[in-house]
Amino acid sequence: MKKFSFLLFIILFGCTEPYLLETSNYEEALVIEATITNQLKKQQIKLTKTYRLEENGPQFVENATITIEDDLGNIYNFVEGDEIYESENPFQAIAGRKYKLTIIADGKTYTSTQEVLTTENQIQSLEVSNKVIDGVRGAEIELKSVDPTNTSKYYRYEYEETYKIIAPKWIPFTAKIIAVPNPANPSIMLPEIVATPRTYEARVCYSTDKSKKTILFNTTNLSEDRVNLKLRFIPVSNPIIKHRYSILAKQYVQSLESYTFYSTLKKLSENQSILSQNQPGFFSGNITCSTNPNEKVIGFFDVSSYSEKRMFFNFGDIFSVVDTPGYFYDCYDEQDNMENKAAAGRFRYCFAVGFPSDCQADVAQFNLDQGLLLYYRQSSINAKSYVDLVPFPCGDCTTFSSNVVPPFWY
Repeated sequence: MKKFSFLLFIILFGCTEPYLLETSNYEEALVIEATITNQLKKQQIKLTKTYRLEENGPQFVENATITIEDDLGNIYNFVEGDEIYESENPFQAIAGRKYKLTIIADGKTYTSTQEVLTTENQIQSLEVSNKVIDGVRGAEIELKSVDPTNTSKYYRYEYEETYKIIAPKWIPFTAKIIAVPNPANPSIMLPEIVATPRTYEARVCYSTDKSKKTILFNTTNLSEDRVNLKLRFIPVSNPIIKHRYSILAKQYVQSLESYTFYSTLKKLSENQSILSQNQPGFFSGNITCSTNPNEKVIGFFDVSSYSEKRMFFNFGDIFSVVDTPGYFYDCYDEQDNMENKAAAGRFRYCFAVGFPSDCQADVAQFNLDQGLLLYYRQSSINAKSYVDLVPFPCGDCTTFSSNVVPPFWY
């Protein structure tokens, strides 16, 4: 479920000081994120509380007792983990059975209505194509599915995208600058670069991002229960598709009540301005507080059939090499840097010729020692020697990504 960041600064025209919005009337409410599916797995439920404008974010509710019971008397207990509650044992929602959620938190009991599993419906395909949308060229990913029984109708989607990263300025060793005696005059110390072979993978990494927006689709106005959803559009300039890209699409078939809840949530969360006439307000789901029926509870207990599908593509599969995007960081273009001794990342390096007045070896050493820049190579211009340094992420992708190859990658 999408949550709101309620801390807002508004700078009005003509004002020089930001105005900090604070809560005038605050009412605490339990926020419940609970979806179980027909996947055989440890199901998860998250409990938080609403928070004030001036607070950083929601607070996880600890020490709660959570159970799900079906109409045959089977009870599934949940245990508290790291910011999440997880079922003690794997289980799956079964078609035809009724499920009810019960939560005991802070001495109060919360219960849901009985919910049944929605129609099971598989994602048929994921397709990618080279498209231009609003003047921007990119990779459009389309999801397709169809329900011949015409009973699914309401869908919610999420996705996880994983992409390969290759550090453009990677070299197989690291370097540091040390001081060594000048052979001609041992009393004078000169800088020297010492290279050490790398002991870990730093050139190739993989990052994974999850979708952040609520993606909904319904087929109620169509002649058949067929989904053709533009799931994701990635501009050609986005470096996440520079090499190899994968997306895992997740489909949840929802009930009308669940779809309505998420549709309302989406409308409120994507409201253009918190000061507009369409003010976010409280809306209820299918969970109530049986201890105090007047208490407000935010959330929906969803029992959804689930389907997922993964696809891969390389940049060259879709686009021309001339459209290849840049990297995530400015890594100093070699052509611009070649003849410019003042270019960013280039430092005058002093060898056994004494210390010229423009020697910058101490600056290079500071940047290396502080981890601000990373050694790339030695070069020369007009018989003068230089050391080229680049931003750390340009030569070591583990500074912002992971060198662990995902188990599904190929």
